[in-house]
Amino acid sequence: MSIQVGDKIPKATLNYLKDGVQAIDTDELFGGRKVVMFAVPGAFTPTCSAKHLPGYVQHLAEFEKRGYEVACLSVNDAFVMGAWAKDQHVPDSVHMLADGNGVFTKAMGLELDATPFGMGVRAKRFAMVVDNGVVKQLHVEAPGEFRVSSAEHVLAELP
Repeated sequence: MSIQVGDKIPKATLNYLKDGVQAIDTDELFGGRKVVMFAVPGAFTPTCSAKHLPGYVQHLAEFEKRGYEVACLSVNDAFVMGAWAKDQHVPDSVHMLADGNGVFTKAMGLELDATPFGMGVRAKRFAMVVDNGVVKQLHVEAPGEFRVSSAEHVLAELP
């Protein structure tokens, strides 16, 4: 069963690239903060690179003005996420998070079996609004869609 609105974010460790691979605990990432986290099936993939990540970069100032940090999650390693951030000119304030083994993604019940495409288990395309570790909104895309997890949709749904 997947995580639901009102649930606490599961405890896990994610990684990011900054002067080498760094670890961040989900309690630290989400505790006492408002965070919009969106997940992509894979860095450097077409929709993720052409629409999903660029939308959040484009609207970053608006999220920050409303008091939200932005985090991007993928079942990739920290080196891939760092290279993708550089390629996409992502500001340092966006958390580019690697869930290399998919532990966090699976704990939330939001994994996607992409083995038929040679990609293994990945994250479903989703966005969630988290306040102090509690899910306030959850927008999970139907297979093959890109609509409800877009930056524009999430901004329109924010209080």
